[in-house]
Amino acid sequence: MTVRDFQASAKVAARAIAQPGLAVGARIAAAVDATLAAVKCNTNLGIVLLAAPLVHTALSFDPASVVTEKKFRDALKKILRGLSVDDANSAFAAIARARPAGLGKSKKYDVNAPAKTSLITAMREAAKRDRIAWQYANGFKDIFEIGLPTLRAAIKRFVMHPKGTAWATTAVYLTFLSQFPDSHIVRKHGPELAAEVHREGAEIAKAFAYLDDPERMEWVLIAFDSELKRRGINPGTSADLTVASLLAHRLLDIVAHRTAGRMGGLAP
Repeated sequence: MTVRDFQASAKVAARAIAQPGLAVGARIAAAVDATLAAVKCNTNLGIVLLAAPLVHTALSFDPASVVTEKKFRDALKKILRGLSVDDANSAFAAIARARPAGLGKSKKYDVNAPAKTSLITAMREAAKRDRIAWQYANGFKDIFEIGLPTLRAAIKRFVMHPKGTAWATTAVYLTFLSQFPDSHIVRKHGPELAAEVHREGAEIAKAFAYLDDPERMEWVLIAFDSELKRRGINPGTSADLTVASLLAHRLLDIVAHRTAGRMGGLAP
């Protein structure tokens, strides 16, 4: 995978996932199919699984309404509770096509077979081993109670920095890495290695939080990233949660400030 693969994936997936009139499962399937057609590999399954309910929630409001964060979260929880067997079939098929690393088989609600239950029930079952599924089961709590507060504080902290958005994003990523072992690493490499990366990430996050100039830690971050790549370790769930936090921040900004006839849709 290259940076261009991720950029191309984002472009085509955004168009697919924001189509009007789709159910959540259909949004997932459309975005995964668009990605696979564009880059021939799975660059963004976790992002798509997190983004689909967020985008669906934003699109569920009247274009003229001004929406608070509480109203957005309440609507999101209602949408998650209402996810159907059809949503599960669409999502299961998309996950199987994407073939994420470490997926394996499941005795209950296997994505390689037709769905026997709703998507929210399947996600609740998977929540104990997958942090993305955990978001579905818990109303995207990590996004709203960890990701967004961290992002907002970091935006203020780096407001005068020419690369403030990038450093704010880094702050969110390091925070997620320090909060819990990355479930992608757990699934692919086991809990012991995930715990090791979690501890390393927590130490770096603590040091990063006390710096006035984040560029002083750039070499540490690059070295950490290079070592992870050398060992074939990808804290992908932490990255997916970071992207979902950025998306939620943008969607909340849109629905909180739009007026009738302005920003009526979310098309790219």
